[in-house]
Amino acid sequence: MPHQEAAFGLAFWLLSSRADAEDVVQEAFLRAFRAFDGFRGEDIRPWLFAIVRNAAYRTLNNRQRTANVISLDAAFYRREGDTGAPFDIAAEAPSAEDALIGEAERDLVRLALAELPTAFREVVVLREIEGLSYREISEITGTAVGTVMSRLSRGRLLLRRALARETGKDRSHAL
Repeated sequence: MPHQEAAFGLAFWLLSSRADAEDVVQEAFLRAFRAFDGFRGEDIRPWLFAIVRNAAYRTLNNRQRTANVISLDAAFYRREGDTGAPFDIAAEAPSAEDALIGEAERDLVRLALAELPTAFREVVVLREIEGLSYREISEITGTAVGTVMSRLSRGRLLLRRALARETGKDRSHAL
């Protein structure tokens, strides 16, 4: 299906759970199919991503209501590596050392992204990982382009600080 991998990537980054992301994408595609007659736009991707985002938020809200239930998915995929993530696909086979370094860096980014508040994390993921324009992100999040730009700027700053803490190079006071 078109945009399925990108939709999964967005859901995964928002939820940090492969199983929840798969459920959200399935729900979003079903909702999109049912509402397709009402679609009145040129580019379907932002419309679909908005549906994925809303479904992910519903899942997050349900998690908050059932906070005493512990999901081991995020911890498992951080340890074992999420081979389904879009950036895990390599053009050529890396050396064992490069593979270990790459996995460690992905783990650091995952941990740092998980620290970001959802509003900042979603715009960073949509822009930096999914490569969407400010306008498309604005449509998906239902916010003004200026808000997207400021959240992206703040999200990048928070991400840099989180990565600096994770690597032991905390120079956030200089930022």
